[in-house]
Amino acid sequence: MNSNKPWGLELNTFLMLLHLSQLAWIIIPGAGFVLPIIMWATTRDHSTDIDRHGKMIFNWMLSLLIYSVVSAILIVVGIGILALLVLALINIIFIIIGAIKASEGALWRYPISIPFFK
Repeated sequence: MNSNKPWGLELNTFLMLLHLSQLAWIIIPGAGFVLPIIMWATTRDHSTDIDRHGKMIFNWMLSLLIYSVVSAILIVVGIGILALLVLALINIIFIIIGAIKASEGALWRYPISIPFFK
């Protein structure tokens, strides 16, 4: 595999698709978590940019999971459903921003992401 062309794509195109792959959950539940991990794990050794973007995405996915669990618990007190809806909207917006920035060659840190991996 050419390190400049992961999966046969230009680097910025691959990075953009890496971010957008999180939206696969819209079609197949769970795919938005699995697909980015597969893309990152199979190419992270080819480019430091891929590794950095993958870590940012994985940090966001883990953070979103934590926020979603807390929101689900808050359904009992009546604010959880609203919190889950807001999280879903924020998730889509953040993914699109991350993809646009990646296509421009920039690394964008998801604002409320917990930095598990640095």
